[in-house]
Amino acid sequence: MQPHRLPYVFLLLLSVFGVFANAFAQTPPSAPAATPASTQPATTVGSQTRGMEMIIRDGNVGQTPIAIIPFAWQSAGVSKTDLGQVIRSDLNRSGIFNSLRDDRIVEFPTRGQDVKFGTWRMLKQKFILVGSVTDGENGLLRIQFELFDVIEQKSILHEALLGRIDDLRSAGHQIADKVFEKITGQRGAFWTRIAYVTSIGLGDSRKYQLIVADSDGFNQIAVVNSATPLLSPAWSPDSRRLAYVSFERGNSAIYVQEITTGARRLIASFKGINGAPAFSPDGTRMAMTLSRTGNPEIYVMDLASNALTQLTKSFAIDTEAVWMPNSRELLFTSDRGGKPQVYAMSDTGENVRRITFEGSENARPTVSADGKRIATAQGFNSLYRIAMIDRERSETGVVSQISTGRLDESPSFAPNGSMILYAAREGAKGVLYSVSSNGLVRQKLDIPAGDVREPAWSSFRQR
Repeated sequence: MQPHRLPYVFLLLLSVFGVFANAFAQTPPSAPAATPASTQPATTVGSQTRGMEMIIRDGNVGQTPIAIIPFAWQSAGVSKTDLGQVIRSDLNRSGIFNSLRDDRIVEFPTRGQDVKFGTWRMLKQKFILVGSVTDGENGLLRIQFELFDVIEQKSILHEALLGRIDDLRSAGHQIADKVFEKITGQRGAFWTRIAYVTSIGLGDSRKYQLIVADSDGFNQIAVVNSATPLLSPAWSPDSRRLAYVSFERGNSAIYVQEITTGARRLIASFKGINGAPAFSPDGTRMAMTLSRTGNPEIYVMDLASNALTQLTKSFAIDTEAVWMPNSRELLFTSDRGGKPQVYAMSDTGENVRRITFEGSENARPTVSADGKRIATAQGFNSLYRIAMIDRERSETGVVSQISTGRLDESPSFAPNGSMILYAAREGAKGVLYSVSSNGLVRQKLDIPAGDVREPAWSSFRQR
């Protein structure tokens, strides 16, 4: 049977598992159990040279113009990675920068002494980045780069880093982070990772993978392979572990898995629903949805002692808890008012209050690292789009829609809050998009195959 979409109120019920309707529509209760993930090796998937679709709205209004000059290749090795293009794409998709198109670059300096500031002033550029790649020690490449303020005519950043020829994209992300931070004063989030679930096939032959990739969708690695649904990936604060829901035991269960070793720990396998895991900001606790007493409720587990604390006690469906940055409050989705909306409460379950009021439905909240913005999947007149709630001046905030599809869901903030990852439907296929928080730039991630959903953006990597 082909997958179909259920009304959103039913999606909320399914979301206590962290699942979309498609997965259940194609997976009967008697589906075969998966081989334990820890026994299945991680595999690399997809091509590393694919292009990306980027849509820029409203021209370059309010964006900072910057020229990224192609890096001079002075190594004996050969690489297919265009380092300058990686940096250019990163900065553009933040929505904060507007990099000069290749066909408008008229000079190609590789060192500071070669930069003619008058040229770049005429091209209305505020900054220019130049660099070169040479052979370094121990088979590594030395990547040198320098950022200039065109108006002030001075160097503001001059560094070098080492990288492998087969991992130049990582170096490009790190350089983009440094440029972003130097100009904006905010840490960049390009050298981070994302996780998502893919499914391929139909019926009993359907296979699921939990994928980890670079923030732009490249360098995909399957860290879990399963014959039953994999749901609700959630990163630990140190980005070294992923929590997720598996049905390999017949019922839903929550696991935490080490990314590098594959070692994992069973967290919750109670009778009924075990779903929607979320690490606390300090990594010591995990919020989850359990129906061990009959009704789906929000619980918090102390990960050192496994002690459980029940936070919600209502006849409604309470699910999808996420932590506020201060670790003292959580947001969650509940239909206690008749339709799904986002509520806030303390980490002891007190002071419960509704915080979303625009749109007929709001679900799947995600919070920026500073706690000032919340994104939700907002429903209105059969359309479901990603809504941004700016709470800088009030708890209910100013609401704006930043996606344009008919069925957009599962938003996840980048760790610096500059971008949001979300799932969308295009025909019968699930796809992933990244959108800048200001809504100016939307990028479709090129995933090679399968139905894609349940995205989650990692925390910062350790520098």
